[in-house]
Amino acid sequence: MERGTSSAALLFILVLFLTWIRVDSLMPPVNVTVKALRSNSAVVTWDIPEGDPVIGFAITQQKKDVRMLRFIQEVNTTSRSCALWDLEEETDYIVHVQSISMRGPSPPSEALRFRTPKEAEKLASKTKADEVTMEEVGQSTQLRAGELIIIVVVLIMWAGVIALFCRQYDIIKDNEPNNNKDKPKNSSECSTPEHPTGGLLRSKFPKNRKPSVNIIEV
Repeated sequence: MERGTSSAALLFILVLFLTWIRVDSLMPPVNVTVKALRSNSAVVTWDIPEGDPVIGFAITQQKKDVRMLRFIQEVNTTSRSCALWDLEEETDYIVHVQSISMRGPSPPSEALRFRTPKEAEKLASKTKADEVTMEEVGQSTQLRAGELIIIVVVLIMWAGVIALFCRQYDIIKDNEPNNNKDKPKNSSECSTPEHPTGGLLRSKFPKNRKPSVNIIEV
């Protein structure tokens, strides 16, 4: 009787312990993807289920058909991405991500499989980007050339206006001496011998003296 009671109590405690472990255990990361994939590097990103007390992550990296693993672990971080370096071009890789809490790591995520591109493909994409940049530079150069043409035309127009104004000013200035010569000629025509500057010929008799008149008787 006592043994049966003890066994039931142990079984109940074991069920509670397993339930507590199951509730307290971490869920594996989700939405594991690869970004910025290049011939020798890549960036792995993931999401964590809401409510998990995560303090770090662990990543296992493995080449396809190769048993050697590369293990990356980082704690005291809330980062949700990790950069993978020193990869080989045209190589298949398998990546698993685990969350780390105070009680330990979570189960690994679903396997992420990707293949690094060839170096030539990277160069081709870079060349294409350079071509786009050169096209943009050519368009900006054409715009600048058009602006320069407009500026030159405006300057030529201003120079023509200034030259025309200077020419008209010289003509007016040249006509002024001729007008000054005509003025003395007109004044000399109205002058008299006694009054070269012109004016009426005045009498030689004094103002207060009357002319004498002689009467002769016959």
